[in-house]
Amino acid sequence: MEAHDLDVLDRRILAQVQEDASLTSGELAEAVGLSQAPCWRRLQRLRTRGFICREVALLDRERMGWPLQLMVQVQLSQHGRANVAEFTSAMSRHARVLECFILLGSVDAILKVLARDIRDYEEFFYEHLSQAPGVREANSMVVLSEFKLTTAIPVLTDTVSS
Repeated sequence: MEAHDLDVLDRRILAQVQEDASLTSGELAEAVGLSQAPCWRRLQRLRTRGFICREVALLDRERMGWPLQLMVQVQLSQHGRANVAEFTSAMSRHARVLECFILLGSVDAILKVLARDIRDYEEFFYEHLSQAPGVREANSMVVLSEFKLTTAIPVLTDTVSS
């Protein structure tokens, strides 16, 4: 089953659970216009077929003591590019690295990193990031404001507004 096989009810269910995965099956059914049993069966089918990868609680990073967020552009050495798996494995071991993307272009990777303050990040940078396999250079940028932060993937239409 692929995305084009989803009907409007499947798409409504996916949109609702992306917004709030804690809804009871009754609440979800009411929100999408189905009775509870068919809604539950559809939800189970969407889980089984891999449309729903996991369901999590999103925490407030500042309340959890992580007020500083950084985006870090990483350039790997020629040797490092040949061993990207070592770099990504090293970054995956750090809970403060929320996201790690390997890219094409002049930057090899971008990391989204949390820190308690600038000294905390400095410690992470010198003890972990700069020592990671293959790292040639890292350019760290402090995030001042978030204007859009979402984990929701568009599901209700086949076209995405630009």
